[in-house]
Amino acid sequence: MKDLSFSLPSATEIRHQIRSGQRTALEITRACLGRIAQRDPMVRAWISLNPEAEAQAAAITADDPRPLAGVPVAVKDMIETRDLPTTHNSPLYGGFRPAADAPCVELLRAAGAIILGKTDTTEFGACGRDAMTANPFDPARTPGGSSAGTAAAVADFHVPLGLGTQTGGSTIRPAAFCGIPALKPSWGLISTEGVKRYAVSFDTVGLFAREITDLVLLADVYNLPEAAPLREGRLRLGLCPTPYADQLAPEMRAVLDGLAKDLAPVADITPFDLPADMAELDALHRSVQHCEGASAFLNLARARGTLLHDDFHARVDLREGFTQRQNFEAYDALARHRMTVETMLEEVDFIIAPSAPGFAPLGRGAGNPRFNALWTALQLPVLNLPVSGQTLPLGVSLIARRADDRRLLEAAPKLLPYL
Repeated sequence: MKDLSFSLPSATEIRHQIRSGQRTALEITRACLGRIAQRDPMVRAWISLNPEAEAQAAAITADDPRPLAGVPVAVKDMIETRDLPTTHNSPLYGGFRPAADAPCVELLRAAGAIILGKTDTTEFGACGRDAMTANPFDPARTPGGSSAGTAAAVADFHVPLGLGTQTGGSTIRPAAFCGIPALKPSWGLISTEGVKRYAVSFDTVGLFAREITDLVLLADVYNLPEAAPLREGRLRLGLCPTPYADQLAPEMRAVLDGLAKDLAPVADITPFDLPADMAELDALHRSVQHCEGASAFLNLARARGTLLHDDFHARVDLREGFTQRQNFEAYDALARHRMTVETMLEEVDFIIAPSAPGFAPLGRGAGNPRFNALWTALQLPVLNLPVSGQTLPLGVSLIARRADDRRLLEAAPKLLPYL
């Protein structure tokens, strides 16, 4: 079970402590490494740790003006790092050492962050081998995939911040299962160069933290666009159980049923029913994901196929029955659906929806992505908000128009006290 006797400050508080001289970056880094030494034999969030982390932290001074100076960060092990292996949790890449950082990592370093290490992932962030990571709240359960290690490391106080990715639900679902906030930004706002590609129409770098204020720090680092401020007064939320509501577990149904009452002090909730033809969103997502995945993994299947998990051969062979012609038809259908939802969002401030079917399931599987994939396919920004008072973590998704990511971060503090 999660050990709450240790509490790592938020990234925002760490910056305050370093600037004021209360603690040094080296002390913070050593506290994180100590926590990892204590907890990771059970949690198994980490693939590798940075042997230079303490030396890098020691070089951070109290007057360093950079926004993340001295803040330890976890990086999912399918994002390239110049000083640490990038294995993708694949036997094909066990010793792979990239020549340069992915841009999303280079920006963290430029902001002064300490890259503490690489965290476990579902193989290539897609399928195949599961991460070995356990859910900190119940080690018998999954932390969710594919960003399993990052979600668990942030939730278990190993680090205050982490990078993941999302092609279907690989940021929002693990955040929900581990009880932490996370932002899946609007598609295309953060470069995915240097991140193993799966489906380029959906692949997105995801941001994990334990505090919304820390996600704001990351939004600044990644230059997420400014958005129109929230209008004054109560929020207007559209409740969308999605076309797949029949797959919700009782615990999530109860949360959704109680939202109108719980959020009554700050928000008005109205039904947000997607048009009937949007029930095809999950199938359209899978069509694009599998067809683009066929291209992404073709070279590995042809050149190094004996060590490639059969799941990836299935992608390359399009065994699920999709065709590349259907892929282009799916592009067109998704474009129409995106325009429709953008218009519908003019009637509410945000959509609120389930982040996962229910509690994290037993085992190490990634979990059901159906409640995330439709929003990913629509390229919308999604913020996981943890729900309190549950026996295990649950989360709801706050969803906005494309490029309105910062409005999600502005609204979240109004809602969280009531969830």
